[in-house]
Amino acid sequence: MKTTFSLRIIIPIAVFFSLITFSYGQSVVNERAKWFVDARFGMFIHWGVYSGAEGVWKGEVLRNDNNYAEWIQYRNGIEKNEYLNLLERFNWNEINPEEWVILAKESGMKYVVLTAKHHDGFALWDSKASNYNITEHTNPPRDILKELAIACQKHGLRMGIYYSHWLDWEHEYGWDHSKEVTGITNEDYDRYWQDKVIPQMRELMSEYGPIDLVWFDMWIHHSRTVVSKEQLIQLKGLIRELQPNCLINSRLGLSIDEDSDVDFHEMGDNQIGNQMRDFPWQSPATVSHSWGFHRKDTDWKSTTSLLHSLINNVSLNGNYLLNIGPRANGEVPYEIEKRLHEIGKWLKVNGESIYGCKAFDLPKDLHDWGKITSKKTDTGTVLYLHLFNYPLGNQLFLDGVTSRPTRIYILADSLKRPLEYTHNGASTTIILPDHAPDPFVSVIALEYSGKPQISDGLVAKNMDGGYSLLPWNITGSRDPLKIINKQRGGTVPSHIVINEQTKLKWNIYVDEPCSKTIDVSYSYQGATERNTIVLRAAGKEISHKVSATGKTVGEPNSDWIIDNFKSHRLGTINFSKAGYYEIELEIKPEKNENIKFQWVWVN
Repeated sequence: MKTTFSLRIIIPIAVFFSLITFSYGQSVVNERAKWFVDARFGMFIHWGVYSGAEGVWKGEVLRNDNNYAEWIQYRNGIEKNEYLNLLERFNWNEINPEEWVILAKESGMKYVVLTAKHHDGFALWDSKASNYNITEHTNPPRDILKELAIACQKHGLRMGIYYSHWLDWEHEYGWDHSKEVTGITNEDYDRYWQDKVIPQMRELMSEYGPIDLVWFDMWIHHSRTVVSKEQLIQLKGLIRELQPNCLINSRLGLSIDEDSDVDFHEMGDNQIGNQMRDFPWQSPATVSHSWGFHRKDTDWKSTTSLLHSLINNVSLNGNYLLNIGPRANGEVPYEIEKRLHEIGKWLKVNGESIYGCKAFDLPKDLHDWGKITSKKTDTGTVLYLHLFNYPLGNQLFLDGVTSRPTRIYILADSLKRPLEYTHNGASTTIILPDHAPDPFVSVIALEYSGKPQISDGLVAKNMDGGYSLLPWNITGSRDPLKIINKQRGGTVPSHIVINEQTKLKWNIYVDEPCSKTIDVSYSYQGATERNTIVLRAAGKEISHKVSATGKTVGEPNSDWIIDNFKSHRLGTINFSKAGYYEIELEIKPEKNENIKFQWVWVN
C-alpha cells in the first residue's frame, strides 16, 4: 500500500458543454472477458496456514499496523516448521469448501477466487512440484482446490485462483523482502521460477478443470522487482497454451497498456473506482480490514457501504471482488456472513441493475443522490438510478438526459407500476413514495426507446432543488483552474485563489419559469472595498462589493485560527421560461489583491 500526504493539492480541471449521444461503453473487452464484465461481483477467499494464527503469534499481535493476517509468517519471523504447526489448530472434520461456494451463490456472487498459493508458498492443492502443500500435511489428505473446483461446477459459479508468483517465502530462491538486504542473483531467482512457478502453474492449468481467472499479486511493475519481463511472458504463455479462455489480471506485473493480452486491470487493495474505464477492471476489497482472518480486526464495513462500493464500480464499468477470511475450522465470521446474505437479498430484487450493466455517459458525480448504471435491451435502454440518499421531499431530479423515458418504476416493484414524472428538455423530475422501498439502496428504473441522448456539461439540480456552482464543475476555461483542496481537517474548504480579473461560467437547465436567489461564498482578508463580483444570467446583471470576511476558529482550544469563508446574498434572477441558461461570475480584484472563491448557490 502506498500513502501520500499533501497539504496543498493542485488539480487542473476543464469541462466542456456539448450535446452527445450515449454510446454503450466498455468497448475494450476481449471475448474471454465478456462473462467477467457481465458478472460484476465475485468472492475472494483468503485461507491458508496463516488462518490458524488469526493475526497473533505467541501472544504477539502481527508486527505491522496494516493488520494483514496472511503476512504473519514474514512479519513475525516464524520459522517454517513452527509455521506448519499451525495446521494442528485446523478442524479438518468441519472444513467444507462447498459451504463457501454456497455462501457466494446466496450472496449473488458469480465467481470465486481462492488463494491457492499465497506468499508463504504453501499450496492448497496436491502439488507434485513441491511437497510444501496441504495434501502432504493433512491426515486424511485434503486437496482444498479440487474440492472447491467440484463445488463451483456443482453450483454453477466460475472459479479463479490466486497464485503468488513474485513472492514465495518457502523456496530457497523465492523472493521475500529480506533479500533487499541479502540480495539474490537473477540466475538463482530463475531457479525458483523454473522449479516451482512454471511446474505448479502447469498443474493448476491441467488438473483442475476450467480455470476462469488467475489472480496474480505483484502490485508494482516488474521493472521494480526481481522478476523479468521474459519470465512473465513465459508464465502468461503457459496459461494461454493450456487454458486459452482463462483471464489474467494486471498484477501479473504487466499493465494493459504494456501488453494488450492482459485481460483486466486490478486496482489496489480496497481501492474503489473513481473514473470510467473502457477496459475491464476490478477492485479487490475486504469486509473488515485484514484479508486472512484476524481476531483483533473489528473494522467492519456496513452492508450499505459495501453495496455503495459495488454499485459505484459497476457505474464506472468495474467489478467488485469481496473477500472472506474463514477461520481455521472453515467458519466464515458472522459479521461477514451477515453482510453477504444482506447483499444477496438485495441482489435478488435489484440484481438486474448490476449484472450485465455498464456505465452511463453522464459525469460520475453529477447527482448527489447516488449512481447510475445502464443496460441495453431489445427495445432500447434502461437506466437504473441507485439512491444512496433518499429525497425527503419525494422528488428525484435527473438532469442531463434529453430523451423522454417511456416508463419509470421502482425496480423492487414486481408489478412495475409507473411512477409519476415530468420531463422537460434536459430535466426529469420523478415523484417517489413517502418512504424508501429499500433500507440499503433503492433503485429506480427508467426505460427509454433507443439510446438516450444527453446534454453534457450541465450542473445538475441537487437534492435540495438548487444548483451548486463550483470551481470544478465550470463549463470551460482558457486555462485549467488551480483547485486548492481542503486543508486543516476540512475546516478550510476547497477553493481557488483569484488575483486577476476572471470569468467563470456554468450551464444549468431550468425546467420551468421561476425566480431564484443567488448566493456566493468567498474569503477576503484585505482592507479595500474596491474589489467587485458581477453575476450575469438570463439577461440580468448583479454587482456585489467584496467585503472582508475576517478570521474564524477552526477547532476550539487548538490554536486553530483560519481565514473565514462567508456566504453573501447577491440578489434574485428571474428565469422567464424553461431552458438552458449560462451563469457567468466575473471576479474583479484590485491589483495585488486576492479573493478566495468557493461557490455560487442558485436556488
